[in-house]
Amino acid sequence: MFLEETTKAKWAGMIAELPTALLRWYPFRHGSRVLCLDEDGSMADMLRQVFQMDVVTAGLEQISSIEGKFDYVVAISTLEQAIDPVEVLVGLRQLLVEDGVLLLAMNNRLGMRYFCGDRDLYTNKIFDGIEDYRQGQSSWGRMYARGEIESMLDTAGWSRRKFYSVLPNLEEPVFLFADGQLPKEDLANRLFPSYHNPRSVFLQEESLYRTLADNGLFHAMANAYLIECSPKADFADALYVTSSLERGKDNAMMTVIHADGTVSKEAAYPKGMARLRRLAQHMKKLQEQGVPVVEGHLDADGRYIMPYIDSVTGQVYLKDLLQRDKEAFLQAMDAFREAILASSPIHWGEFTDAKGNTGETELFDEAFLDMVPLNSFYLDGQFVFFDQEFSAENYPVNVVLTRMIATFYAGNSELEKILSKDDLYARYGLLEEKQRWLEMEWAFLRELLQKEPLADYHRLVRRDNGLVAANRSYMNCLGRDYRRLFFDIFQDADSKKIILFGSGRYAREYMDLYRVRYPVYAIVDNNEAAWGTEIHGVKVQSPVLLENMDSGEYKVLVCIKNFLPVMEQLESMQIDDYSIFDPGKSYAIPRTPITDNVKPDAAEEKKKYHVGYVAGVFDLFHIGHLNLLRRAKEQCDYLIVGVVSDRQVREGKKVEPFVPFEERLEMVRACRYVDEAHEIPFEHPDTNMAWKLYHFDVQFSGSDYEHDPVWLRKKEWLEERGSTMVFFPYTQSTSSTKLKKLITERLI
Repeated sequence: MFLEETTKAKWAGMIAELPTALLRWYPFRHGSRVLCLDEDGSMADMLRQVFQMDVVTAGLEQISSIEGKFDYVVAISTLEQAIDPVEVLVGLRQLLVEDGVLLLAMNNRLGMRYFCGDRDLYTNKIFDGIEDYRQGQSSWGRMYARGEIESMLDTAGWSRRKFYSVLPNLEEPVFLFADGQLPKEDLANRLFPSYHNPRSVFLQEESLYRTLADNGLFHAMANAYLIECSPKADFADALYVTSSLERGKDNAMMTVIHADGTVSKEAAYPKGMARLRRLAQHMKKLQEQGVPVVEGHLDADGRYIMPYIDSVTGQVYLKDLLQRDKEAFLQAMDAFREAILASSPIHWGEFTDAKGNTGETELFDEAFLDMVPLNSFYLDGQFVFFDQEFSAENYPVNVVLTRMIATFYAGNSELEKILSKDDLYARYGLLEEKQRWLEMEWAFLRELLQKEPLADYHRLVRRDNGLVAANRSYMNCLGRDYRRLFFDIFQDADSKKIILFGSGRYAREYMDLYRVRYPVYAIVDNNEAAWGTEIHGVKVQSPVLLENMDSGEYKVLVCIKNFLPVMEQLESMQIDDYSIFDPGKSYAIPRTPITDNVKPDAAEEKKKYHVGYVAGVFDLFHIGHLNLLRRAKEQCDYLIVGVVSDRQVREGKKVEPFVPFEERLEMVRACRYVDEAHEIPFEHPDTNMAWKLYHFDVQFSGSDYEHDPVWLRKKEWLEERGSTMVFFPYTQSTSSTKLKKLITERLI
């Protein structure tokens, strides 16, 4: 990984332990003997460390040879890999003491994640499990639906059992709901779905939870199950379990709603005990300020105990209210704001924002950062707060109010159609410096949710919403010329005039990235208000322009997110030479044929890489630049060079280049080792966008970046896509900096 070794180890440890949340809350009898059918060992390690269990680990094939009896058997994703699951269940029963418990965790082939487009865990294809593997199952496993699981348990004699539905999955078991229990909160705000293959997902899973619950499908379509089975033992009294292991050992908690009407909050790791003590202190302070709270206390075991409140959260109440009565919603939000303002004394003072800039504003003596609708109930006409774990001294009032609004809308974009966030920001005087307050809120969340150490993991398992929308759009166009529409968008572009349809963000992205390689002849838009405006010097016009041109002389690139109406419009105009531009995609761009830019004796040698890329300013072009380009060309057949613009030098390096951009670009192009040279787009100067543009096999860079964490991150990003980064030593005797210094000294 690109992270420093200590951070890397922490990151790997956190990910390995996420699945253990499935059972960290469970009321095991300490010192019991456990058989753990755990392939990677993380669950077995947790049982030893947390519950001081005598743990025996084994694989599926070893069950018949295991000796002795056990108090518990833990089998996670085991039956899915068994040739005869019933036989395995019978064998596991024989290994338990009379009042022993089998804890069985299984994926659900009818899980909602698979209806959203995730690939099957065992076949790596979409919809295989939903079809019950009619196309053939994998040789190493398959999933079962709940009815099939229950039938197998009945046949094996496990008639006493209790099911828990698991979300988002067994790899990250954040929520467990016992049979008959449905979420009373808006899970779209709490849950971040993760997938085996997020690139194939075409639905936003969290938007389905409430609909499934309202229609009796929530448990049947859970992504996975935890099942307690026992002939005699009492089952756990949990109705609902949540975990937050991704927050790190200082902040990770397990919360359990019990059948006796209590809620227990327990630190997942010993380090979290301090967080629980602060929670108790915070709730007492809020109560002293007159803020309604759910009262709780720390018990002898260090757990925070609260009564269960049978009411909807403030989030659900406010969301439903906005959909029914906007004016009543605004009054309720005013009341919520007043509760926040009452939480602590307020004074005027200086603060430092997320960028390190200082300012003066109203500050809370002690701000409670989680006073958001999600952490409240609406009870007897007022908001009652719970789980106020986090506070900060001398903290801007406006950040807490901004957080109130931002969290309310998070995961509920449809609410903006009724009332925009900006309307609320303006109502509470937050709009003018909204970005500043939001950046401070995000700084808090990034640290709490471990955004940095978990970034690479999340990139692997979480979906990209832009790609989700694109997948949906592609599905709507199946049966048409699919590749021409969405992938080979630059086919014949060299010989035709490029016309962009649309003048919004997508069109600006195109102009930033591709206008040099594929210049734009015109931009058209249905929005009359946009006519006459310009993007990089190209005027926006009416689509009537297309009617006055010959059909064979131009190609239309539709630069609009909702492109279906424009497709229909173009086809009604009998225009069929068009494609869809998506700024989130990378496109294959035809290359200039490789010339004889290399020495004859080198041309016969097979190079290590085919396409190489170098980025730089190349100011006062000197021997160091030449050596870099020569070494790069020695390792690749085709070398592309990105040259930094004057504006980027000016704003990025805070200096003025000696040689203007156009001259620097021409000098680089004239170098015998360079096959192509282009301006690096000011708006997208980084490695990832360069790779999307050129699909190079390697990027070459100077060795002064070789140990820089930012550049190592770029290197790993490239390697995940089949490319890499190579660092060359600079020519020490000459550099642009030394030349500039020498010139300046002589001028003086």
